[in-house]
Amino acid sequence: MSQTELERAVGEVLIDEDTLRTRVAELGAEVSGDYEGRDLLLIGVLKGAVFFMADLMRHITVPCEVDFMAISSYGDSTDTSGIVRILKDLDINIEGRDVLVVEDIIDSGLTLSYLMRNLESREPASLEICALMTKPSRRQIDVPVRYIGFEIPDRFVVGYGLDLAERYRNLPYVAVLASDLQPAEI
Repeated sequence: MSQTELERAVGEVLIDEDTLRTRVAELGAEVSGDYEGRDLLLIGVLKGAVFFMADLMRHITVPCEVDFMAISSYGDSTDTSGIVRILKDLDINIEGRDVLVVEDIIDSGLTLSYLMRNLESREPASLEICALMTKPSRRQIDVPVRYIGFEIPDRFVVGYGLDLAERYRNLPYVAVLASDLQPAEI
């Protein structure tokens, strides 16, 4: 995709690069303070959380390790059914560990609720969530989130790890696609 095509595809920029960078640094400092004196295990939810987790980790000052899970929820393209399948499980045993799940965006809460129940059954010492973004208006299940970067409106967003059909993840900001602004073009 050329730069011109990209510029036409991106509509409104919701969170620019500088705002993202500042908020991620703040979250890293907050996590560091809360986990001082403990070893932390960050679990990234693939693929969307990779960018956020990498940047967040650079701002965490306590010792930490990383692992990843890949999960898939079935349903149509805009809503999850809450039926979840684990595509890639953890490599590290989390029993007795302080675990922070790092997620890109929380929408309905159905998939994350399943994931948290699954992880809790593995008996970590603590289990919390850090989400870059949340859409409270879409929530179907209340999932307690310890750290939230941004609350955003009910819009389909891309960039900074979030995608549409695997595209746009590499944008250094979070944006609404132009077609989302003009539903007739979809």
